Amino acid sequence: MTGLILMLALCADPFPYEKDERELSADIHEHELKAHVYRLAGSEFMGRSGDGGERAAVHIADAFRRLPLKPAFGDSYLQPIPWLLTTPRADGKKVVGRNVGAYLPGSDPALADEWIILAAHYDHLGVRFGKMHPGADDNASGVAMLLEVAEAMALAPEKPKRSVFFISFDLEEIGLQGSTHFVTNPPRPYAKLKAMLVADIIGRSMAGVMDEHLFVLGSETSPELTNLSKAVRPEAGLSVARLGHDLVGTRSDYGPFRDRKTPFLFFTTGVHKDYHRSTDLPDRINYAKLTKISRWIEAATRQVADATDTPKWDPAPLGPGLDEVAAVLELFNRSLAKPEVVPLTEDQRKRFEASRDRLKEIADRGTMTADDRVWLIRTAQWALLNVF
Repeated sequence: MTGLILMLALCADPFPYEKDERELSADIHEHELKAHVYRLAGSEFMGRSGDGGERAAVHIADAFRRLPLKPAFGDSYLQPIPWLLTTPRADGKKVVGRNVGAYLPGSDPALADEWIILAAHYDHLGVRFGKMHPGADDNASGVAMLLEVAEAMALAPEKPKRSVFFISFDLEEIGLQGSTHFVTNPPRPYAKLKAMLVADIIGRSMAGVMDEHLFVLGSETSPELTNLSKAVRPEAGLSVARLGHDLVGTRSDYGPFRDRKTPFLFFTTGVHKDYHRSTDLPDRINYAKLTKISRWIEAATRQVADATDTPKWDPAPLGPGLDEVAAVLELFNRSLAKPEVVPLTEDQRKRFEASRDRLKEIADRGTMTADDRVWLIRTAQWALLNVF
């Protein structure tokens, strides 16, 4: 079946969005983002795993090469991820994946040695049980953003003060192997890394009910990132909601950086009914929303790169506080209001209603206790596991 898919991919008609895909502009446009998503989620890359993943890495590297960006890994845009186990692979390969990266040198000589990362993994589930999993939202949407932000910054007349590394990790879906390899083999001194920003699943709507929302997790790891996430204003029609990263556990490539106490931001619009299914298709992406999100992320990345005070690791003990309460309360209210979108069993509905009431009580009280936060984490993780 895999051979048949590859043959069909090689015999396919010319890519209809090639002109939009290759357009170069200092502005982020909806049609360019759409072209990237359709390319990355197409049959050419076979769900971006195996041989298709290797071709996707070369494709992303070529996109970086077309811009005035330097290769992130010495003289290469690719960082091989080696097979580290003592037992040889059955196919004899010594490389199991490859990260892709480029960077824009900082414009301030006093700050150029400092660096920040903007990242989005490109791998997905490949072909399973005879079905290709295109991964349009997971995570072609994130890579499309990454390529467009890299293009906008590279072509803008005013460059960021610190160096910005644009990294697309491999093997996120297999235990965060790509990002783990990266942090143990960084392309420049890790102590100079000031912040890590990463996007994963940014083209849809959480549970199908949070249409205008972008969730930002990790701001609570640093007072500076808290201030930044509030200061960058979204365009009309986009709402930025702050959540604590511990509400969802280790869900993406921020994990290895967090474990090394690197301040980070994680951007996502949340899981939906097509998550990790063959139905995660490019025609289901909200491209207008993805455009607004990409522009917001570009502005946030620039602020970190140009900030006088770089983020310092100092996690808030109660997470994002009432901002987080408001976001989860809105999610529960909308889920209860739309049973046709979020079907709930009788027991689930009762728990949602009880959780909504407690969230409202916390919001009305205007303070969150340590016990409230522990309850909120458990409730959110139960909802993710059992409902969303």
